[in-house]
Amino acid sequence: MEKLVCLGILVGDFVTRPVTRMPERGKLELVDRCELHIGGCASNTGVVAKKLGCDVSVIGKIGEDALGEFVLNALKKEGIEVSKVRIEKGITTSGTAVLVFPDGERSFLHSFGANSKFSVDDVDFDYLGSFSIVHVAGIFLLPGLEGEELETLAKKVKAIGKILSFDTAWDSTGRWLPVIKESIKYVDYFFTSLEEARMLSGKDDYREMAEFFLTLGAKNVCIKMGPEGSFVTDGKQSQFFSALKVNAIDSTGAGDAYVAGFLTGILKGYPLLKCGLVANAVGAMSVTAVGATSGVKDWESFVAFAKEHNVKI
Repeated sequence: MEKLVCLGILVGDFVTRPVTRMPERGKLELVDRCELHIGGCASNTGVVAKKLGCDVSVIGKIGEDALGEFVLNALKKEGIEVSKVRIEKGITTSGTAVLVFPDGERSFLHSFGANSKFSVDDVDFDYLGSFSIVHVAGIFLLPGLEGEELETLAKKVKAIGKILSFDTAWDSTGRWLPVIKESIKYVDYFFTSLEEARMLSGKDDYREMAEFFLTLGAKNVCIKMGPEGSFVTDGKQSQFFSALKVNAIDSTGAGDAYVAGFLTGILKGYPLLKCGLVANAVGAMSVTAVGATSGVKDWESFVAFAKEHNVKI
């Protein structure tokens, strides 16, 4: 079986829903549900890819605390290889408070935690030799893996002949393009959201955004547009995929699920546009349940879901 390694942020998500209004200072508001879920781009993408039938390993850092133990056990429970997850003493595991609004949209309060200590020195490149795809997930939320460090990682991954993919996150520091500019030329598949692509490129049209990243050297660009759909291009062939009409419960992790679907398609040998078709449908399926990974069950149920929505896989 072809294998995928997801390298990046590992997080515990505390999900509250539905949030209809924020409490005033010192006061309380009620919600229907509060749940603890595994989160973080590397975790989410890895778990969904595993459910879709991929052989998956996750690499990252957690703290020596209860939340880290929860994250590690949750990954193990999903059948994911975690031998290269590092435990960092003296720092907490990264955590996110996820506020889910009635329409499924969400806002976040995030702590870098142990993710801030993850660097290229924590990556065993001999270990990566057995994988087909190396996916770096949560760029901009990994302070120790940016700029020259990220470029070094990218160079080493390509030197051992692996497919390399990047997935960005929101850069609350406001630095954006300089963090990744010198690394993009090594990337085979560049994933980003519409909002992140706008900040990185300075463009307003998604086609112009994609062209911007292709010009920087990315081989393939995938722009995730949430309820609008998604766009995939390699500069020669392009396609916009409209979002499927589903009952959106929680959009947390939908972008990560999209990436998992796309990378699964690559491992199955699908052509670019079919990978985009799969990704678009997996992202839609993921929003039908609470939590970043709960909506997708397995490949068979995904194919059935796609068929129900007139998508032929």
